[in-house]
Amino acid sequence: MIRHPCFDETAHRTVGRLHLPVAPRCNVQCAYCDRRYPCVSENRPGTARRVIPPEEAPDYVEMALTLEPRIEVIGVAGPGDPLANEETFRALSRVREAFPRLKFCVSTNGLLLKEKLPDLVSLGVQFLTVTVNAATLETASKFYLWVRYQGKKLTGKEAAEAILSCQMEGLREAAKAGIRIKVNTVLVPGINDAEVGEIARRVWETGAHLMNIIPLIPLGRFRDRRPPTEAELRWARRLASRFMPQFLSCRRCRADAAGVPGEGDSLQTILWAAAIS
Repeated sequence: MIRHPCFDETAHRTVGRLHLPVAPRCNVQCAYCDRRYPCVSENRPGTARRVIPPEEAPDYVEMALTLEPRIEVIGVAGPGDPLANEETFRALSRVREAFPRLKFCVSTNGLLLKEKLPDLVSLGVQFLTVTVNAATLETASKFYLWVRYQGKKLTGKEAAEAILSCQMEGLREAAKAGIRIKVNTVLVPGINDAEVGEIARRVWETGAHLMNIIPLIPLGRFRDRRPPTEAELRWARRLASRFMPQFLSCRRCRADAAGVPGEGDSLQTILWAAAIS
C-alpha cells in the first residue's frame, strides 16, 4: 500500500491527510474556477475557511495530529496554486523542522513545476498532483483564460502553449526526481472528452503514475455547462485506463481538508472552531 489517501484506494480509508491553506494567489485563470465566494459548506477545490500564515503551520499541524493521529500526509493544495506562493515553501519548511517524519504532497497546475522542482525536492516532497486538462492548443485555450508567466499575462494560443509545454516538461523532470505523480483531469463534455485518451497517453510518457478524472463542477466561465453523466465518466476512465491506472475515490477536497478522506471531513470543523477560539 502507498500510504497516501489520494494515491491509494486502501489508504483512502485508513490514512489521514491535512491540507495547509497557505497559498492564496494563482497564476492561471481556469474557465471552471471561481474562488471569489468560498462557502464553508462547499466541498470543492479552491475553497478554504481562511488562509493561515506560514508561521502558524506547525501549530496547526500539531493540533490536527492531536485530534487525528492517523494523519501521515501534509499537503498544500491552495486556495491558489501552491507553486505561485512563496508561503508554500516557508510553511513546509517550518513543518519539516517540527515533524520530520511526515510526508509532503503538493498540488499544482504545473506552470512553475520545472522552475520550483529543486525547492520541492529539497523539502522532501514525495507526492505531486498536477492538473492537466488538454492535449491540444485549441482545447487548452478554452480551459485557460489567462496565464501569468515570466512577468507577462498571456491569453489565447500563447497561454495554451505556455501551460502545456510547462506541464509536460515539469512532469518529466519530477518523474526523474523520483516523485510519485498523480494527474488530475477535469472532464467537461463537449470540451475535452475527446482528448482524454490522448492526455493519458502523454502524461504516461512523461513518467506519471496515476490519473484521476474529475467531473466538472459548473462554475466561472463554465457555469452553464453540464457535468458529465456517470456513463460519460466511466467511458472516459475506460479510455484513459489504456495508458494510466485510474484513481476512483477522489472527494475533490477543499484547500483546508483534514482527516481520513474515506470517513468524511468532520475534523475540518473542529480545526476551524479551535482556530477561532
